Amino acid sequence: MRIKTSLFLCFLILSSGLLARQELRFQVLAGDYDRLDCPVSVDLSSADLELNNHQFQLYQLDGKKEIPVASQLESGRSHRLWFILNGELRKGESRRYVYKASEPVASDSKIVLAKTHGGVKLVLNEQPILHYQSEEVYPPEGVDPLFKRSGFIHPLWSPGGEELTRIQAPDHYHHYGIWGPWTKTHIKGREVDFWNLLKGQGTVRFANFLSEVEGPVYSGFSALQEHIDFGAVGADQVALTEVLDVCAWNIQREGKAWLVDYSSSLNSLLDSGILLDAYRYGGGIGFRATEKWTKDNSSVLTSEGKDRLAADGTKARWCIVEGESAPGRSGILFMSHPTNREYPEPMRVWPVDANGGRGDMYFQFCPIRHNDWVIEHGKNYSQKYRMLVFDGQLTEAEAEQYWQAFAFPPQVSFE
Repeated sequence: MRIKTSLFLCFLILSSGLLARQELRFQVLAGDYDRLDCPVSVDLSSADLELNNHQFQLYQLDGKKEIPVASQLESGRSHRLWFILNGELRKGESRRYVYKASEPVASDSKIVLAKTHGGVKLVLNEQPILHYQSEEVYPPEGVDPLFKRSGFIHPLWSPGGEELTRIQAPDHYHHYGIWGPWTKTHIKGREVDFWNLLKGQGTVRFANFLSEVEGPVYSGFSALQEHIDFGAVGADQVALTEVLDVCAWNIQREGKAWLVDYSSSLNSLLDSGILLDAYRYGGGIGFRATEKWTKDNSSVLTSEGKDRLAADGTKARWCIVEGESAPGRSGILFMSHPTNREYPEPMRVWPVDANGGRGDMYFQFCPIRHNDWVIEHGKNYSQKYRMLVFDGQLTEAEAEQYWQAFAFPPQVSFE
């Protein structure tokens, strides 16, 4: 009898362990901030789920209801589950979820990574989000071929299909949509300019794709870019390598907004390293806006309340750049992460009399605006940015909510 009882107890223990490995319950806590359409990650490395033997589905718990939620499993050194906390979650509130062995519910939307002539495009429900140019683009006929470049984002579209970026503007043929080369730099005391291409001192080029990912929650790619020094003794040399990670999140905001992460990691291959001189242009994330935007139909607003007249050279956590478009108004909320150098980050914003008084729009988070930056050999230096690309209007309160979710993501508590 004692043997049967022991066997029965062992069976119960094993059964309960099996159930525990097929289900995980947790809460997402808003914490001290109101949340709005933000990515959430759950570290599953210690959850002991049988991820290799079962299919899993995430559900939001609403009383006794289980509402399917699109999720995506990131595999690597540890398993991490990603999903979107859709809508608004007020400060101090929480939502409950269960991730359990179940037949997955097919998602009704997915961001597709499409190969194109010259690069890759991210597309949601047949609407293009952005295009990354991996092949070199030459300037128009009759313009110096030194202006050729690869490794940039163009076009960046609004959800309504408006092209928000511009390349090779006649006033600045070296401007390429969304990009971030360094301007005034020194290698062993010698000046190298990777920005002003006509100098013939350097450039930035795409080298190869390192990874690609596609799913219902996010899709993106990792690209290796090289900063080339033309003035090296002998052959051209790679002064800096840059791993650029671009990721678009499926926040499903009624077709009115995209959420895009733009992060880079720099490393110098040179024994001497490289000095990035303090200057009003360089690095970070630069944006040459559509030619439609001028001083008369566009605006700037920073997290510190600065408009276009006052923003240049100041620091901010985020900045809204918007203007007139076919959908009415469109814009980009640029967000800088607290781990970035010089955070809150200095900006370059063109004055209203730029380009002969037209007041064309240019914006940049510029980490070397006020101070030099020494990139030492063999060390990695990261910069993280997020863009909310929208049609219509974006309020200051909404901008702050999106930035808080980027800077301080919601916390997860296991039940």
